[in-house]
This record gives sequence, structure tokens and C-alpha cells, in this order.
Amino acid sequence: MARLISLGENAHPVLREVMAALMPHAGKAHIVGITGAPGVGKSTSTNALVTALRQRGKRVGVLAIDPSSPFSGGAILGDRIRMSEHSLDSEVYIRSMASRGHLGGVSWATPQAIRVLDAAGCDVIIVETVGVGQSEVDIAGLADTSLVLLAPGMGDGIQAAKAGILEIGDIFVVNKADREGAEATVRDLRHMISLGDRTEPGLWRPPVLKTVAADHDGVDEVLDAVEKHLEWLRSHNILGQRRLRRAADEIEAIAMQTLRQRMGDLRSGHRLADLAQYVLDGRVDPYAAADDLVASLVEP
Repeated sequence: MARLISLGENAHPVLREVMAALMPHAGKAHIVGITGAPGVGKSTSTNALVTALRQRGKRVGVLAIDPSSPFSGGAILGDRIRMSEHSLDSEVYIRSMASRGHLGGVSWATPQAIRVLDAAGCDVIIVETVGVGQSEVDIAGLADTSLVLLAPGMGDGIQAAKAGILEIGDIFVVNKADREGAEATVRDLRHMISLGDRTEPGLWRPPVLKTVAADHDGVDEVLDAVEKHLEWLRSHNILGQRRLRRAADEIEAIAMQTLRQRMGDLRSGHRLADLAQYVLDGRVDPYAAADDLVASLVEP
């Protein structure tokens, strides 16, 4: 499994063959995304959720995304340290992945890694994002169920709305609930969610739960909410819609990557330089030059 995921991270030429072989075995796992600002306890919460899932007999895969340094390009990949209690469990697979400069809180190779874990028989795959800011919300497109973690003292409900997390969260969890201000954070969140609440029958209303993940307090309630959300997705035929959108996003990402590679080939050649010179000389306008370049990209 580790080698297959590495093939995806390195965009190895054999990756296409590998993905084609895995496809018939994938599509069964429940993908749970965990996101939130740095310091809210994502890794600790992930560890607690894995424990609760194993108690329910689930095979679990974890992808922990670490940010890559914009200067050195390296990543610490240290989230596994907080999950060491599962290191000898053959039914738990934990993999740290570097974001490698990819924005959105996840890695470019995350969809391929998810497929590997899915095909390996994981019942639940947890994707823990990097500490997201105010625009890194790609996890909403990758996961069936998105958990947004907050902590007391990390900002009020207005800050949560600004960060865009109210739109991506299926379940909100206020971790470190034993700290002062936890009740105020829960109250602010529920108020902000209610402002956008609609009255359609059967609409999913994101619950706001409290946990102390370090002590495993409240984790079973979170897992109950995750399972309830999966049941709701299935009963309202929304699970298939989300996965269809996810497949479309993956196809688009692969196509864009292919176009970027071809663009690099054109840059190393003379076509782009020639077009730039034509624009500079006034012989052609930039739009016509761009059309010419696009036509060159799509040629076999």
C-alpha cells in the first residue's frame, strides 16, 4: 500500500495501470474529512476517532496531510507521532503525505491515495488536512462527511463565517471543551448556522458537538453523528451526487496536470517564444496568440 501511494505522489508512469487495476475494488469506503485551524487538535481527534472506530470493528485508513515548506520544500510528516498507539494494529493504516505546495489543505495525490486505501478494504478513510486558513477548503470536495474542528479562543462565529467553514462542515466539533469559552463558541456556531438554516423537510442540519479528544470524551457522540450523516446521504440519494462530483473534479485535475506538462514542453521549445515575439512586434494580438497556444496544447 505504501508503494502504491508513493507511485501517486511521484506521478510515476505506471500509475495509470495501477489505478485501472484498483478501480473494480474501490468505491465502498466512507471518506471522512477532518479540517480546522492549526492547534484545534485535529491529530488528537483523529487518533480518538480511530480508537472508537476500531471498537466498532471497522478497518480504518488515515491520510494525514502535512504542509510543505515554501522555502525548502520539505515537510515534517509528524502527525503519526500522535497516533502511535495504533502502530501495531493490522486493521489500521496511517500515512503522512506532504502537500507539496498544493493549496486547499490537501495533497494533489490525495484522491489516488484514497483509492488505494479503499481498494485495500478500509471501511472508513479519515483525511486530516493541513491547518487550513480562509480559503483552503478542498476537503469538502474529497469527503463524504466533513468534520470541522474548532477550539475555544480561536475566534467567534463571525470569524468562522469568514473562513468559509460554515459552508463545508457537515458536523462541527468544538474540541478542548474543558477550556473556558467553550459554551460561548458552541452558542456562536449554532447561531451562525441558524442564520442560513432552511426549512425544507429532511434537510441535514449540521450538529455542533463538544469533545475533549485527549481524554476521548464526546468522541462516541461524534462518531454517531458521522454514521447518522452517512445514512442521511444514502436515504436522500446525495452520496452518489457527491461522489460523482468528486470523480469529475479528479478528472479535471488530471487533465489540467497533463496540460501543464504540455505547456512546459512548449516553454522548453520555441512555440511560446515565437508567439510572444509576434505579440511584441504587433503582428498578432495576445488573444489570438493564446488561441494558437491552446490549439497546440490539445494537438496529439
